[in-house]
Amino acid sequence: MLWNDRPMSWRLSRLTEMGFEVGIWNWPNHDLAMLEASGARFSSMTGYLRGRLSDDEGAAELLATVEEAIAVGKRLNVARLNLHGTGLGDRGLPVTPCETVTGAMWLKARDTLHRIADLAERHGVTFMIENLNLLVDHPGVPFALAKDTLALVSSVNRPGLKLNLDLYHAQIGEGNLIALCRSCLPWIGEVQVADVPGRMEPGTGEVNYAGVARALAAMGYHGTVCMEAFASGPPEAALEAFRAAFTVSATVQA
Repeated sequence: MLWNDRPMSWRLSRLTEMGFEVGIWNWPNHDLAMLEASGARFSSMTGYLRGRLSDDEGAAELLATVEEAIAVGKRLNVARLNLHGTGLGDRGLPVTPCETVTGAMWLKARDTLHRIADLAERHGVTFMIENLNLLVDHPGVPFALAKDTLALVSSVNRPGLKLNLDLYHAQIGEGNLIALCRSCLPWIGEVQVADVPGRMEPGTGEVNYAGVARALAAMGYHGTVCMEAFASGPPEAALEAFRAAFTVSATVQA
């Protein structure tokens, strides 16, 4: 989402130089040999190509493409592989929109995630399911809200399946971010952030991310925080604002 006018190899080099890991969307769009040779550390990437959690045909397609993603993730030494409630197409809209999620769909989604957890444990990788917002960016996605992804992941409760807790999406759809982090804490694999409105770096909108950072440290979260955001100005300045918001004192961490 940064330096979109620059080649990917340059962007990877600049992020690495600044001390950041890299998250990848849509890995088939990239030169895997270049990514592999870049020296970058990859924190997460898309963990599927197509498919859905909640019906037989969609689950079969999802599981097949999950296996492809596992192979790529191992090649790039990616820490975590990301899932959504359904496949996303242009502009993040669902390939198969869904307005009502039935009880049968919940049960099938849970079964599919158990099968993904089986694959994760077999291959020694970690999958995450990401919450999205329905109001602005992703209308029609099933299992989109953080309360939905938490319900699924906590019911599966397996080490190979975690939450990608996106606080930008949660602020739009649910709010009460610190309490949400606390309720999700045992299952968080990664926290993603951007400010609201505008989906830009911390400090450009309404969220007190420095306060969120202190709360996360106080509750014992020591995992990855990812800025999945556009830059309001120079990308370097946006990244430094992100770093500053999520740098907390040793006293707070203790």
